[in-house]
Amino acid sequence: MMKKMSIPTSKTSLVLFLCQIISALDVPLDLSQPPTITQQSPKDYIVDPRENIVIQCEAKGKPPPSFSWTRNGTHFDIDKDAQVTMKPNSGTLVINIMNGGKAEAYEGVYQCTARNERGAAISNNIVIRPSRSPLWTKEKLEPNHVREGDSLVLHCRPPVGLPPPIIFWMDNAFQRLPQSERVSQGLNGDLYFSNVQPEDTREDYICYARFNHTQTIQQKQPISVKVFSTKPVTERQPVLLTPTGSTSTKVELRGNVLLLECIAAGLPTPAIRWIKEGGELPANRTFFENFKKTLKIIDVSEADSGNYKCIARNTLGSVHHVISVTVKAAPYWITAPRNLVLSPGEDGTLICRANGNPKPSISWLANGVPIAIAPEDPSRRVDGDTIIFSHVQERSSAVYQCNASNEYGYLLANAFVNVLAEPPRILTPANKLYQVIADSPALLDCAYFGSPKPEIEWFKGVKGSILRGNEYVFHDNGTLEIPVAQKNSAGTYTCVARNELGKIQNEVQLEIKDPTMIIKQPEYKVIQRYGQVSFECIIKHDSTLLPTVTWLKDNDELPDDERFLVGKDNLTILNVTDKDDGTYTCIVNTTLDSVSASAVLTVVARPNPPFDLELTGQLERSIDLSWIPGDENNSPITSFVIEYEDALHEPGVWRYQTEVPGTQTTVQLKLSPYVNYSFRVIAVNRIGRSQPSEPSEQYLTKSASPDENPANVQGIGSEPDNLVITWEPLKGFQSNGPGLQYKVSWRQKDVDDEWTSVIVANVSKYIVSGTPTFVPYEVKVQALNDLGYAPEPSEVIGHSGEDLPMVAPGNVQVHVINSTLAKVHWDPVPLKTVRGHLQGYKVYYWKVQSLSRRSRRHVEKKILTFRGNKTFGMLPGLEPYSSYKLNVRVVNGKGEGPASPDKVFKTPEGVPGSPSFLKITNPTLDSLTLEWGSPTHPNGVLTSYTLKFQPINNTHELGPLVEIRIPANESSLILKNLNYSTRYKFYFNAQTSVGAGSQITEEAVTIMDEVQPLYPRIRNVTTAAAETYANISWEYEGPDHANFYVEYGVAGSKEDWKKEIVNGSRSFFVLKGLTPGTAYKVRVGAEGLSGFRSSEDVFETGPAMASRQVDIATQGWFIGLMCAVALLILILLIVCFIRRNKGGKYPVKEKEDAHADPEIQPMKEDDGTFGEYSDAEDHKPLKKGSRTPSDRTVKKEDSDDSLVDYGEGVNGQFNEDGSFIGQYSGKKEKEPAEGNESSEAPSPVNAMNSFV
Repeated sequence: MMKKMSIPTSKTSLVLFLCQIISALDVPLDLSQPPTITQQSPKDYIVDPRENIVIQCEAKGKPPPSFSWTRNGTHFDIDKDAQVTMKPNSGTLVINIMNGGKAEAYEGVYQCTARNERGAAISNNIVIRPSRSPLWTKEKLEPNHVREGDSLVLHCRPPVGLPPPIIFWMDNAFQRLPQSERVSQGLNGDLYFSNVQPEDTREDYICYARFNHTQTIQQKQPISVKVFSTKPVTERQPVLLTPTGSTSTKVELRGNVLLLECIAAGLPTPAIRWIKEGGELPANRTFFENFKKTLKIIDVSEADSGNYKCIARNTLGSVHHVISVTVKAAPYWITAPRNLVLSPGEDGTLICRANGNPKPSISWLANGVPIAIAPEDPSRRVDGDTIIFSHVQERSSAVYQCNASNEYGYLLANAFVNVLAEPPRILTPANKLYQVIADSPALLDCAYFGSPKPEIEWFKGVKGSILRGNEYVFHDNGTLEIPVAQKNSAGTYTCVARNELGKIQNEVQLEIKDPTMIIKQPEYKVIQRYGQVSFECIIKHDSTLLPTVTWLKDNDELPDDERFLVGKDNLTILNVTDKDDGTYTCIVNTTLDSVSASAVLTVVARPNPPFDLELTGQLERSIDLSWIPGDENNSPITSFVIEYEDALHEPGVWRYQTEVPGTQTTVQLKLSPYVNYSFRVIAVNRIGRSQPSEPSEQYLTKSASPDENPANVQGIGSEPDNLVITWEPLKGFQSNGPGLQYKVSWRQKDVDDEWTSVIVANVSKYIVSGTPTFVPYEVKVQALNDLGYAPEPSEVIGHSGEDLPMVAPGNVQVHVINSTLAKVHWDPVPLKTVRGHLQGYKVYYWKVQSLSRRSRRHVEKKILTFRGNKTFGMLPGLEPYSSYKLNVRVVNGKGEGPASPDKVFKTPEGVPGSPSFLKITNPTLDSLTLEWGSPTHPNGVLTSYTLKFQPINNTHELGPLVEIRIPANESSLILKNLNYSTRYKFYFNAQTSVGAGSQITEEAVTIMDEVQPLYPRIRNVTTAAAETYANISWEYEGPDHANFYVEYGVAGSKEDWKKEIVNGSRSFFVLKGLTPGTAYKVRVGAEGLSGFRSSEDVFETGPAMASRQVDIATQGWFIGLMCAVALLILILLIVCFIRRNKGGKYPVKEKEDAHADPEIQPMKEDDGTFGEYSDAEDHKPLKKGSRTPSDRTVKKEDSDDSLVDYGEGVNGQFNEDGSFIGQYSGKKEKEPAEGNESSEAPSPVNAMNSFV
């Protein structure tokens, strides 16, 4: 069976792969070989004294090795110690501590030996020590009394443990004590205070020691610190607390972490800086910890030796300390000895090279015995760090140990010499399948063994030639490397291994796969906080490979948060927060390759508010404000808005002061006198505005006279004999001081008068009485306070009050343009008679009667307004063949002037409207009867009717058209000589002298023969829908006694029609049980007439009501109440009748009230009564004697119709030339009564008088 292997594509993976192949070239375990140590415990082995001690020693060899131990250099007889056992087929010792043994009794140096007939291998010296976590010694701790600003060191002095404990400081509540540049813990565990502050006073400074090996924590007794203050606090220049002196030395071993520390006292707290004299601190390996008090360099080497200087500095000075660092080195391998397999008669060498500081010494052992006293071997010669073998024989097999040591440690390595004579064997499985990505290296394994060492050759294909050339790389371990595998590199490869003892071959298969690619990579995104963002990762891969897609955030797993949604080819983050900011990586893995792509997500938000507002440079009219910006939240601050509060005049109200660029954090603000200022700052970025900062301190400016006068001064009369002077009062901060008042002055313009003045306070209006009507005045208002006047104010021109215009426009002329449009002209009124600001002219016009009908109706009075000094206007929307009246009035700010005399004009005829109906009845074999109604709007004198008709065949094609003229006084017609059983379509319209009006159409059918019943017909199906029911009605033509049914269903639904039978031959039906707010379809049919139905109609029920109102007229209590009222009225009438018969008299006042003089009845302002008739829409009759009000105005809001094209009603207006650009508005009135008709409604008072 073919075995499959995937070749990794990265360079790192390739190196690891080759290393694995090389290390795998071991002697097969079925061949004789000396022991090899495969697993052992560490050299320094600290054990938990509460658990069993396990000392590992595992080895392989053929035959399997036996094991023995030494302890402290002498043989350790495990059989004599009941607590010690050795694992079967292993050299691992288990010392039973949990059943009575004591770990301290087994401290010592242990070494394991694995031995068979071909040699002996030994382990490192393993030092066994049990861990220790001793208690703190009892000590009496005195309270520390420290002066504010002095330095302080709290000593921890933990007990000596194995391994050393981890130190930290906490309080009684087990909360870590906060540390800073001022207070921090040293490497020795002591707590250092560069300077103490009053808040450092506490009684629970507790040092804790955590011993990780035993999982225990020891606690020192609490230390008390009391800080006392002295004023002033003396500042101090830096002094080093640790290390002491100006120089010190430090030795560190190669590969370890170098930690250098400097902690300084001083006030202000000193800052620490590190430099290396004569060089630079190593990049990428240097870190600063403990607020830069600790310099950390990882993986040190001899090159890191030198002088390191720490400098502590504050505003008063500096101090430094130089630490001379020397890097020593325990032995480390340059060339470690490797196992050597030789055939009889071959030569070989074992090399052992190591380095260190100081340089280590090299010593050799053979089978665990110093080579100097080991049995001699004539094929062996020692030359320093090398053993040379010549013409070896089978008895030369042994295990050699190389020991490299100096004062800082040692290295021990086992390497065997195994003399064998073996033909070649290939260890790689046959027909192994390799899969690689195109354009990547392919490594085909041919692991082999043989002695002498076999030669390896590679072939491609069944009959291929030997592979040679630069396109291939042949490794010593037998591996064939194809540096750049192409699609044509796929196929079968054969590996041949041969030596003088034989030859063997093996085949492997190579497949080339398409690379995995990310064709749509995630892109950089900027998103607002609480928004939603998506990253795409669309991939393309070999169809035979199964990819897996993984998303990372900042090279770590995605947060376990339901807001992160991973899709097939995207990552979506909902409700984005600040912590989602970072780099997102899409990683696509297959068994052969891996690709990735990253994108950065930047979360932006409104900036945080500024803080630390400070006021400086206080002057009478200016002050400097500075602040510190808050976090800009990834969107640069574009500006700062400064607002102020006046606690004196408007406490709690913040107003805009100024705005400065986002790069500026200081501004000089202009101030007003007599204001108690507070300021706050708002930061602005592209996302929005921050919350306001905390307010600054308050600043009260001195008082002064006002700098400015009130604005928007106006003089406008509200009555014909007054002048109202108004102004915008100064705001509180504009007063500049207490006692704000206003000096109001006025005089008539163009008249040599002196100024009249008055001083007022707390107002913004003054009324001057007794002025002439509508004359110009000069007006000014000046501010003043307790400290003086504002500058002289400017003057404005105002006018005293207006009165109604005195004169109506004259010479009103009307020119009728067509049947619906007329033009009106008038002469302007003299400006002196306007008595105010001329606003324009209003044209009132209304239809008196239709000339074709001579009937009167309630008129619809319309109003057109023409702005400015216009003298003409257009009257659109007129009805043809009608009589109209109009008048014109001038308008000023007070109202309308008197109306001009009514002008009568008439419109000419127009085309008529369509006939009111067309009905076709009495169908026979060859005739139909037509009936019609005259047009509702004849628009003139009808001259005739025109009837056109044509037949329609079964395919709905139209036949020849026949036209008939009918006199205007006719209302019916019998058409004869028609075809039997034929459908006809009729077109019918009316005509005046102007032309033909719009037509109506209808269809009808003649019957087939005299015997057959009339062809049935159901038409004009109408519906009146309510909430849960609908009234259905229709018209029927056909045989009598037809039985109808109604079918209905939900509109748009495919469900079957529901059917309801109609009782009798009624032509209406009520559908009940309908759903509110639903559209229904309905049709009507007749029983017994197959397929005969009306056309469909659609209606919609009303929406469901929360509650149904009760008809009050049907309630018992209401009926009873009405009966009681009627009875009471009857009794009152009887009493009045009796009193009249007895000669009783009414009081004069009651008589006067009952017969009120109609001439003194006031006009109803709310219904806008005009002339004899009301223009309200309900057309209620007026009381007798109602008349037009004295100012002859009609309220604008009573005009509710619009004339879109010519005049100005509610919204309309004209251009300067009088052309219409707006709307018209109309007022509804009754037509004037004619003859003896009375427009007077029966007055209740008159009715009572006539009764009694």
